[in-house]
Order: sequence, then C-alpha cells, then structure tokens
Amino acid sequence: MDVVIYHNPDCGTSRNTLALIRNAGIEPHVVEYLKTPPNRILVRQLADRAGVTVRALLREKVTPYAELGLSDPSLTDDQLLDAIAEHPILLNRPLVVSPKGVALCRPSEAVLDLLPAQQGEFVKEDGERVVDEHGRRVATA
Repeated sequence: MDVVIYHNPDCGTSRNTLALIRNAGIEPHVVEYLKTPPNRILVRQLADRAGVTVRALLREKVTPYAELGLSDPSLTDDQLLDAIAEHPILLNRPLVVSPKGVALCRPSEAVLDLLPAQQGEFVKEDGERVVDEHGRRVATA
C-alpha cells in the first residue's frame, strides 16, 4: 500500500501518526512539508480529497495566522492558498494520503481509517494506548 504523510518531525501528533503507519507494516513516503512545501494546486487537491475546505487545513497555533489576519471569513481560498504557499507552517499536519482516502490526522488515530490492520500494540508518546496487542483499536472514554 502506498501511503504519503505530510509530516513535521517537531510535532507529536505527526510523529504518532507516522508511527501508526509503520505499525501497520507500511513504510510511507514522508514529505517534510516545511522543507518541501506542496504547491497550491496540491494543497487544494488534498483539501478536496479529504472533503474539507482550504480553511480547515490552516493551523492557527504557533504560526503567523493571527498577524496575517487569516481569521477574516471574507478571504477566498486563493488568498488562503497564497498564505500557505508563503508560510508553509500554516498547513496543518499531518495530512495522510492512502488508497483509502486523504485525511488531516488530528488526532493521530484518525489515520487508522486509512490503513490496513495494525500489527500489534501501539502506545502514543504521551502514554495513551490506542491499539491493543492484537492490533485492535482501544475504546476511548
């Protein structure tokens, strides 16, 4: 199975998502999008394939979101894409592409819907167990 992850290694959610992909026995194509940003056409395609708006792919925290006035609802998708192109840190992560679909994997376990069965237990960096020793998703409260 071919899987692509738009990844930021400094992000815990992104690291957990990458680890879940590997726990399914897949070595994905890892795109460190801050080093190799996707172009505006690809960002629009990813949003469309994920079934979300371009605005839904914007990251607000620890970005120039506020100072650029991106909360303004009158901004067009083209204006938002311009901002992402100029400041790739605005692209929320991790985005994952698989034959089963495209998703912004926040929380990281959202990636499970895009993958084959897990091959064993998985515990997030923060200690939360999300997959049991049999590869089954653990129910959360």
